[in-house]
Amino acid sequence: MKPSDPNAPDTLVGKADDEPTRTRAPIDFERDEEGTSALRGYIFGEVIGSGGLGEVVIAHDLRVGRDVAIKRLHTGHPSAEESARFLREARIQARLDHPAILPVYDLGTDDQGRPFFTMKRLSGVTLGELVVSPVASRQRLLRAFADVCLAIEFAHSRGVVHRDLKPSNIMLGDFGDVYVLDWGLARVVGEAVSEVRVQTDDIDSLDLRESDLLGTPGYMSPEQLQKAAEAGRPADIYALGAILFEVLAGEPLHPRGATALQSTIGGLVISSPAKRRPDRAVPPELDAIVGVMVAMDPAARPSARKVAERVEAYLDGDRDFARRRTMAVDLVWSARAAFNEGRSAEAMSASGRALALDPESSEAAELVTRVILTPPAEPPPDLRAALDEHEHQGIRRHARGAIIAYLALASFFPIAIWDGVRRWDVVLGVLGMSFVMAFAAWRIHRQPERTLHAMLLYALGNALLLIAMSRLAGPFIFVPALACIVIMSAMAYPAFVVRPWLLVTIVGVSFICPFVFERVGVFAQTWEITNNQLVSHAGALELHGLPTLTLLIGGSLAMIGVAGMFAARFYRIGRDAQRQLVINAWHLGHLLPTARAPRTSQPPPFTS
Repeated sequence: MKPSDPNAPDTLVGKADDEPTRTRAPIDFERDEEGTSALRGYIFGEVIGSGGLGEVVIAHDLRVGRDVAIKRLHTGHPSAEESARFLREARIQARLDHPAILPVYDLGTDDQGRPFFTMKRLSGVTLGELVVSPVASRQRLLRAFADVCLAIEFAHSRGVVHRDLKPSNIMLGDFGDVYVLDWGLARVVGEAVSEVRVQTDDIDSLDLRESDLLGTPGYMSPEQLQKAAEAGRPADIYALGAILFEVLAGEPLHPRGATALQSTIGGLVISSPAKRRPDRAVPPELDAIVGVMVAMDPAARPSARKVAERVEAYLDGDRDFARRRTMAVDLVWSARAAFNEGRSAEAMSASGRALALDPESSEAAELVTRVILTPPAEPPPDLRAALDEHEHQGIRRHARGAIIAYLALASFFPIAIWDGVRRWDVVLGVLGMSFVMAFAAWRIHRQPERTLHAMLLYALGNALLLIAMSRLAGPFIFVPALACIVIMSAMAYPAFVVRPWLLVTIVGVSFICPFVFERVGVFAQTWEITNNQLVSHAGALELHGLPTLTLLIGGSLAMIGVAGMFAARFYRIGRDAQRQLVINAWHLGHLLPTARAPRTSQPPPFTS
């Protein structure tokens, strides 16, 4: 025999090793005489399912010539309680004559005293396997789920509660057939049966041992965890809700293992698949169904038939327009409140859902446009990160321009030598500061995220460069224009955008300092007013002829060119941003509706 999976359902499902979800496995009828004679009239194959008290064996019924599944107890001499429980499962399953419930063909005891019953042999794939499969469509899973709900409604009408519904106990056959498997934990409402499991009136004192549970953690309802022997029809609805959640969200409602028990008892999970997985575009109708199916109050859960009807209505295209429009109006009000309170992300989510519910809602369209075009006062972390990255790109652009400006200033060094140098310390100081500031701008370009302290050092470096320039050819030659360029360039950095007075003050003080130092005698005088004339003296350069004219004209043109470059960049950035807003608004105007959707009355609530 092949080893079996103890977690597999106790129902035969034929599977081939190389294609387990689609192909019927061949039966190996080469058994010894003892195995064949253990149950006359059948030729046994391999064991393909095992769990709890019993095992499932494939076999061939010699009397009618068909393949069947035989479920029997493990032990050859079962106790009276084990036999009673086993036969009870067979009788419960046999009384449920429904296309989605496996029929029981035969019931009896073999030569070793083990009770058995035979049932239909299946070939297909479980819902649990399909939920994680990338090729399974949502429509196929939902149609199978609706069939399961009708089968459970049939069982409930016969007074039977399954108590162990889960994706692995739902089989989708190869020809569109759907089956609910493993009725080993089923109970008949009103029938007193002794079950040695957890029984407590205080759910907070529940001893969470999975070996004591009647059901599967993650799909059991809170009341089933409390008193499984008294769990009624709403317990199955809760399990169906957990299954529907998994179909829609692609992940379980509760975490696996013992954590699922605590999560179920405390209601500690987000029961809305749309909120848990907004990327999966969960339809609001189905999202609402899940919410009431897994309600903590059993009385609030609908019937299985009502759930099936809602799922089938969704699949058939009956979207309940009045209900959707009413829901859209409620979402618009929620979105408007969130927008007024500065919660832009919530406002966009709610208004977008409202527009999905009612594509003709002009109110939702208007709100979507407002949210898109109005920046939030407090950006959320993901938006803050995107804004920071956009800001860093702008800083890199300005830093590249600053590098060009500083190198352009250094390029006049040969002309200064040609003109004649009176003080090499000043000329070399200007040249050195130009290269230092070009290097600082390069560092900002490489790492645009800078602290206020670092940017203050950058501003002070520019201030020293202005002071050095004032000693080169006087405070009135080049220095005012260079000061304006420094302000235009450095003001693009965030540290100075929010504190413009700080940069203006530093640059202004650097312009005033040479006048103060000359007044107190620290610096030599570079200017004077005589006979109604302003006379400027070059502190470090000789002034004569063509070299001086070249320096003055070339330097002035360079200042004009750099200033024009920065001004054009600032204007282009502002113009592009404004044009992008206009283009976005134009696109939204053509994408979103303008007709006002009619309001409708509130439909009756979703109840059982």
